Amino acid sequence: MHELAIANSIVRTVLEAMDRDGYTAVTRVGLHIGALTDVVPEALVFGFEAIVKGTALEHTRLDIEQIPIKGKCRECGGEFTIEEFSFVCPLCSGRDIAMSQGDELDITYLEVVNEEGG
Repeated sequence: MHELAIANSIVRTVLEAMDRDGYTAVTRVGLHIGALTDVVPEALVFGFEAIVKGTALEHTRLDIEQIPIKGKCRECGGEFTIEEFSFVCPLCSGRDIAMSQGDELDITYLEVVNEEGG
């Protein structure tokens, strides 16, 4: 279950940001997770919640946005969302596709409380 390793990495990154920037709490962590990462959001949340028990992040929630796979056909220039992992251009049936999104695994924001309480 690679979601547990990812959750652990998120926790380390957020705790480092808290220490570095003086945040007293992080209430939400925003994530973009691309369809090609093969991350199961429910498993990631489960792992995250297990890891943060008893830590400064115990009440932190993950806000996950799943990012679809998008591509651009190198033959006709058409841009489209790739459905069901079919890497074929729906416009010209070309197979030379450049992915433009779908492999993201990024922390996009932290909702924080700073030392002054806001």
